[in-house]
Amino acid sequence: MGALTEPEISDEEPMSGHGPAIPLTAMKATALTGVAHVPGDKSISHRSLILGALSVGETRVRGLLEGEDVLATAEAMRRFGADVSRSTEGEWSVHGVGTGGFMEPEDVIDCGNAGTGVRLIMGAMATTAIAATFTGDASLRSRPMARITDPLAEFGARAYGRSQGRLPMTIIGAHDPVPVRYTLPVPSAQVKSAVLLAGLNAPGETVVIEPEATRDHTERMLRGFGAEVSVEETGDGRVITLRGEPELTPQSIDVPRDPSSAAFPVCAALIVEGSDVLVPNIGLNPTRSGLFETLREMGANLTYENPREESGEPVADLRARFSPDMKGIEVPPERAASMIDEYPILSVVASFAEGQTMMRGVKELRVKESDRIDAMAVGLRTAGVTVEEGEDWWAVTGVGPGGVPGGARVEARLDHRIAMSFLCLGMAAKKPVTVDDAGPIATSFPVFQDLMEGLGAVFRRQNA
Repeated sequence: MGALTEPEISDEEPMSGHGPAIPLTAMKATALTGVAHVPGDKSISHRSLILGALSVGETRVRGLLEGEDVLATAEAMRRFGADVSRSTEGEWSVHGVGTGGFMEPEDVIDCGNAGTGVRLIMGAMATTAIAATFTGDASLRSRPMARITDPLAEFGARAYGRSQGRLPMTIIGAHDPVPVRYTLPVPSAQVKSAVLLAGLNAPGETVVIEPEATRDHTERMLRGFGAEVSVEETGDGRVITLRGEPELTPQSIDVPRDPSSAAFPVCAALIVEGSDVLVPNIGLNPTRSGLFETLREMGANLTYENPREESGEPVADLRARFSPDMKGIEVPPERAASMIDEYPILSVVASFAEGQTMMRGVKELRVKESDRIDAMAVGLRTAGVTVEEGEDWWAVTGVGPGGVPGGARVEARLDHRIAMSFLCLGMAAKKPVTVDDAGPIATSFPVFQDLMEGLGAVFRRQNA
C-alpha cells in the first residue's frame, strides 16, 4: 500500500436531517485507504457549550462538532441568554451568564434530534426559577423524558408534557432548589449529567450513585470549569458528589475527535478487503472505548498509535486494517454502557466474522432515536444475515469475510447510526445496500459521505 493521504472534500451540499428523504446506496468497495479526520466528540461538544454558558466570562472551544444536534444546543444557549458565536470552522466562543443566570427564553427551544442536548439542557435550567418549553423532530418527540424529569422533580422542578413523558414539554424551574441524592435506575450518562448540572444551582451537596459506570465527560469537565466534584468507588457503585453553587471559570477547550463517529471508518476498514485507514486524534476515555476493546477481542487488526492526553481526555490515533480472521464473541454485558451507541455498527462487523456474536444487557437500545435492536435485526435479515433477539439482547451469526449477500433496501427510521451502519454494510456486502433516508446522518456526522468517499467508498443517490 502507498502512503496514506487525506480524503478530498467534495462541493456537494452536506446531508440534511430535515426535509425530503435522501435515499442512498452503498456499493461494494475495492479498498478503503487514507486518513479519516472525523468530527469532534458530540458529547464533549454539547457539554462545552452548556458549561461555557454557565460560566462567567469567555469560554473558547476548538474542534466543536458542527452537526445539527450540537448547533441546536448552541442556539438553545443563546435563547437562555449566553452570547455564542462562531469565528471559523470548529472554533466557537461562549460568553456565559454564570450559574443560575439563565434568562427565560421567549420562544420554544427546538432541539431537533438531540436527545443528549435536550436532556442536559433541561437539567441545567431546572434549578433556576424560569420556565422553558422544549420540542424536537419526530424522533425526539417519541423518546421518553420521564427518566430526566423524575429526578429533576426532586430538586423542585415541575414538568408538563405529552402522555408517557414525551415532548413538547414545559419545565418550570425550582424557585428554592434543594440538593438531591439520586441512584440511577439504569445506566445513563444523560440522566447522571442532567442531575449534576441541576445540582450546580442547588445549595449543599448533590449526590449521584451509578451502579454501573457511564461516560464521565461531565465529571471531568465540571472539574475543569472549577466545580468541586469527587468520585468514590463503593460496593454500591460510583458515588459522585458535587458541591453546589460554584462560580464556574471559563475554559479553553480542545474537543477530541468523536469515538462514536470514528467507529464507522474503523469498522468499515475491518470488513472491506485491502483496507488500511488511519483515524487520528480519537478520544479514548475508558467510559467510551468499549467498542474498540471488543473489536480487538474479536481479532481485529486495530492498533493505537501516539497515545497522549489532551484537555484532560486520553487520545490516540487509530489504525484499522482489513481483518479476515475475526471471530464472534460474547460481549460482556457490563461493557454496554461504554459502547451503547456502537452496537449497531458492531453488529455489522459481526456479520463478517466467523460464528455468533452475542450482545446482552442492551435494552437501552430500545429507546434510542429508534428501537435500534429491531431496526438492525430487520435490516440485517433483509441483507441475508441471521439475527436472534430478545428484549435486552441480540445475537448475530456471521458468515465470514465477504459473505454477506446484501442486495437490501433498509429503513433508517430517522436514526443517524442505523443509516451509517447499513451504508458500511453495503461497502463490504456482495450486492449494494440502500438506506431509505440518509438525511439524519447530518445530526452527528455531516461530512460522513464525503469522508468515506475520500477513503474509497462508492455511494449512489437514489430517487425517493
